[in-house]
Amino acid sequence: MSESEVVNATRKWVEDVVVGYNLCPFAKRELVKDRVRFVVTEAGTEDELVQALHAELQLLEDQPDVETTLLIHPSVLQNFYAYNEFLDTADALLDYLELEGIYQIASFHPDYQFAHTEADAAENYTNRSPYPMLHLLREASLESAIDSYPDVDGIPDRNIELMNREGADKLKSLLKACFSEIENKRTGE
Repeated sequence: MSESEVVNATRKWVEDVVVGYNLCPFAKRELVKDRVRFVVTEAGTEDELVQALHAELQLLEDQPDVETTLLIHPSVLQNFYAYNEFLDTADALLDYLELEGIYQIASFHPDYQFAHTEADAAENYTNRSPYPMLHLLREASLESAIDSYPDVDGIPDRNIELMNREGADKLKSLLKACFSEIENKRTGE
């Protein structure tokens, strides 16, 4: 899969699922302002992914006009449990670079599973994405958005309720649809 295909599938997921279902009430504004950076790393190992993460954090430091980065890594950490363990490494990098409290890393994965849920539970789709990715967020911007949003603490429960209402089959179809343009181009439709 080419880099543009990975970005297109991810962008479609952000538009149709994250923004479309208002899972993150702050995402639409940044997407419309074109302040979301979609970047695909060719990292094939965890060490290479740490290097890519470091480079992206440096880019955010150097370019304040980039609000947030989706660091998509389709070639490493396909297994959700290994991915989940890697999040400790990502947080350790923030600490090592003295960027803890400045940036935050949110996690998304095709097989995302919250603790104490079944693998096929609809609520897992709040964090299921076409590819494994790390979402790098500026904490100051996040805090500002949170301060101006009513009932921010209710967002997770509202999202779980919404996902459960939609049902896992529909959500699985939505995620699969992120790849439909790619498949149509390949089959000549």
